Order: sequence, then C-alpha cells, then structure tokens
Amino acid sequence: MNLVSPVIVGIIYCLLMALLEEPHRRRLNALMVGGAGAAYLSGGGFGPWEILFTALMTYIAYRALDSWAFVGIGWLLHTAWDIAHHLKGHPILPFFHDSSLGCAICDPVIALWCFLGGPSPNALVRRRFRRSRTQRTTPAVTAERTPTVASERRTTGAEVSGRPANGVTPAAGG
Repeated sequence: MNLVSPVIVGIIYCLLMALLEEPHRRRLNALMVGGAGAAYLSGGGFGPWEILFTALMTYIAYRALDSWAFVGIGWLLHTAWDIAHHLKGHPILPFFHDSSLGCAICDPVIALWCFLGGPSPNALVRRRFRRSRTQRTTPAVTAERTPTVASERRTTGAEVSGRPANGVTPAAGG
C-alpha cells in the first residue's frame, strides 16, 4: 500500500472543508466524526464493543459541534479504532485489506488540521506571514518586574462594597 496517498487524501479533505464558512465547517466536521464512529458497526469485528465505540463517538461528535478540539479528538479516536481493526483483520472496506491502515494514516492529518482550528489555507498563510513579520519587526524588550509592596493587597468584592469580608454588617452606633 502506498503510504503517501492517505496523507494526500487527508490534505484534500482539509482543503475541501476549508471552502466552507465557519461555523458550518466545524459542525459538518462534527457530523463526519459521528459518521466515522459508526463506520465499522456493520462489520462487527469487535462485537458489542462496536456499539460502545459508536456511543462514545456520538458523544464526541455532540461536543465537537462547538469545539474544534473535540473534532480532533474524534479523529484520533477513530485512528485508534482503525489500527485495532487493521491488526484484527477486519478492514473498513472488506474488499480492500489495507483500507483501515490507510484510514489510520489519513485521520491524524485531519486531526492536526482540527487542532489548528480548522483554518482555511488563506488563514494559515496569513497567520504564518503575520508571525514571521512580527518576529522580524518587534525589537526584543525585556520587561522588568517590580517587586510587590507589602501594603499592596487584593481587594475583595466585600471590601469594595463597604461591608467587611466576613459578611457581617456592624450594628449601628457601635
């Protein structure tokens, strides 16, 4: 099996997904993670564990609706499931023996993109350009820290409101 082609598939997936605007991009990826969680369900390679994995991935997909980190976690969990199925000999595509191995190579590429926040290629280039430009033009400044004076202390909400910190209001006149 060619090990480069799954990486290329992962990159193409990310580029195509990057065409969508946020938050639709993240939400569609969350749905894809949920679907990936059920990909092995009909194969039954791990019996009842397939149902538990699908339930776990459903939860991850739900959390991924609002979090790129959970999308990335979902793809990494699917990677682990791909490896387990490849080693057991129950590939995702029964007619293609190394399909689970290919999926296990492709999924971390997608996960990495998700952990970066699922950016568009333009955003990646802008981020890289901005970072290198800032590094070239910003002089190195060493900030001196002044020691904290003993009389400086944090004020609590109670002290600001005029009540003592213990919450008890003193009696009038006394």
